[in-house]
Amino acid sequence: MSAIATGGRRRGTSRLGWNLLGLLIFVTVGFPVYWMVDTAFKPAKDAIDPDPSLLPTGLTLDNFHRALDIADFWGPVGRSLIVSLSVVAIGIVVGLLAALAISRFAFRGRKFVIVGILAVQMVPAVSMIIPVFLLLNDLGQYDRLTGLIITYLTFILPFTVWTLRGFVVNIPRELEEAAMVDGCSRTGAFLRVVFPLLAPGLVATSVYGFIQAWNEYLYALMLMSQENQTATVWLGNFTTKHGTEYAPMMAGSTMMAVPIVILFLLVQRKMAAGLTAGAVKG
Repeated sequence: MSAIATGGRRRGTSRLGWNLLGLLIFVTVGFPVYWMVDTAFKPAKDAIDPDPSLLPTGLTLDNFHRALDIADFWGPVGRSLIVSLSVVAIGIVVGLLAALAISRFAFRGRKFVIVGILAVQMVPAVSMIIPVFLLLNDLGQYDRLTGLIITYLTFILPFTVWTLRGFVVNIPRELEEAAMVDGCSRTGAFLRVVFPLLAPGLVATSVYGFIQAWNEYLYALMLMSQENQTATVWLGNFTTKHGTEYAPMMAGSTMMAVPIVILFLLVQRKMAAGLTAGAVKG
């Protein structure tokens, strides 16, 4: 009995330790988000207080009114939505076809393509600013949303292909072969058998692709003018020669985070299922 009791205490201590570690990670990751929202509702003078309070002392909506008045808000948000949704739609279609080709078909140079996809993701984004600018300028796509969409696809598409490849590999070929034996064509077997199994992975990949496009700042700053700026660049309007208006900036950041939060709430179940499916082989 003593050995059983000792083992039970050890498991309880271990579980408590893991719970405390998880709580610490949650607080570390969540505190910046809490501080952003807290500052957004603080009076402007409290946001620059050298001895700030961790708990909200007063709530106001003035920062949100100021954020909406300082510059056009809906224009940049609308452009960001157009770019992000377009990148996700194109990336999912092209990425899925590429992932299927890499996973299901043997062709010359297949390993080279896989290595190339990984190598592209290792290139620092800042190193491609000048080549991308020159290329878009020659194509007449500088300061255009279509040019920004093409640019975002260059680093989101490899991520999409690599992620979807992991989901496709985890689906046994035998399922497709069984459907084809029953009379389905290869396309029919994909649409009726493989595609439904890939749905959670498509959702998870789409969400991460949307987040990357929505939060991108460097290329949007360098390739778009003030009139065509996106939501992330719009936040720069709060920094002027007189200083930075931190409270309205945090209010603007909070409003920018709303679409991401809504997206997560809508697809959280599918996303969790996709992450789980991509983590287990077979």
